[in-house]
Amino acid sequence: MSMTVLRPGLLSSIQDQGRYGFQKYGVIVSGAMDSYALRVANILVGNEEDEGVLEMTLMGPSLRLEQDMLLAITGGNMAPTINGAAVPMWRPVYVKQGSVLDFKGCKPGCRSYLAVAGGYDIPAVMGSKSTYLRAGLGGFHGRALQQGDVLPLRNSLSGPADRLIKQLAVKLQDHAFAATAWYVAKGNIPKPTQPIQIRITRGSQYEHFTAESKAQFFCRPFQVTAQSDRMGYRLSGPVMALSEPLEMISESVALGTIQVPPDGNPIVLLADRQTAGGYPKIAQVAAVDVAIIAQTRPGDQISFQEISLKEAEQLYLEREEYLQHLKQAIALRLV
Repeated sequence: MSMTVLRPGLLSSIQDQGRYGFQKYGVIVSGAMDSYALRVANILVGNEEDEGVLEMTLMGPSLRLEQDMLLAITGGNMAPTINGAAVPMWRPVYVKQGSVLDFKGCKPGCRSYLAVAGGYDIPAVMGSKSTYLRAGLGGFHGRALQQGDVLPLRNSLSGPADRLIKQLAVKLQDHAFAATAWYVAKGNIPKPTQPIQIRITRGSQYEHFTAESKAQFFCRPFQVTAQSDRMGYRLSGPVMALSEPLEMISESVALGTIQVPPDGNPIVLLADRQTAGGYPKIAQVAAVDVAIIAQTRPGDQISFQEISLKEAEQLYLEREEYLQHLKQAIALRLV
């Protein structure tokens, strides 16, 4: 099983939930920018949640499917089509061999995710299929997709995937694809508004910033700049200033850490973040809102809302509970 890249898109790479356990050796985590979209896509096609998917950024690829296959598309809307017909997102779709899956520009959002039942048949490096582009590590030959690439797919399918295929094959008939009538409810799909509200908790060095900076951090919006990438999003807006010079020893950073370099413009650290940092940390993005940050584009405006650690934990638990309910609901549909 395979799919052929007819057009690679702006930046399309294989990602899973990341490469953990090697940061002490200087190897970054990488992984999907929007791990929620990745996990849901895998759940919809019967994969393990951490299976590798294709992450597409801003402008998607064109792919020819060389075999019949079950797939799901989540994340930002790239107006996907199969042989020119609009294909629905956030649900399982069974597609005929030889069909062309085409993606356009992402609007709204920034990144879309394509999961296939069985997953992509590429080797794991240090326990992960994620692509670390700067190091040429993991993924498909350690790089973004190129025209003419042939992505191998696994033939082995899970029980849920096999049952889904049997159900959808009946609906297929003379059509290029068939989709389930059920889908992820809109209320469970992040849909940010402008300015985008991001919930945060205070960072380790929050108290070292001036009272004016702390007030403006929550009262005025920031703009995502063009100097943003998978490593981090640079923001422009009110300048964050320290009360007095602060000498710091580099310390560990996490997904969603917001650092402030000497120029006073915050940086939100994301999937390809470094393993340690020496800039003061003003805040930490709540885990559930990292997916929202990942779908912002240069020019988008972000505003921050402070919540407690307990509230952040509760939001995380609610999201995990929903993903378990989604698995259970799909299982009941396949009985």
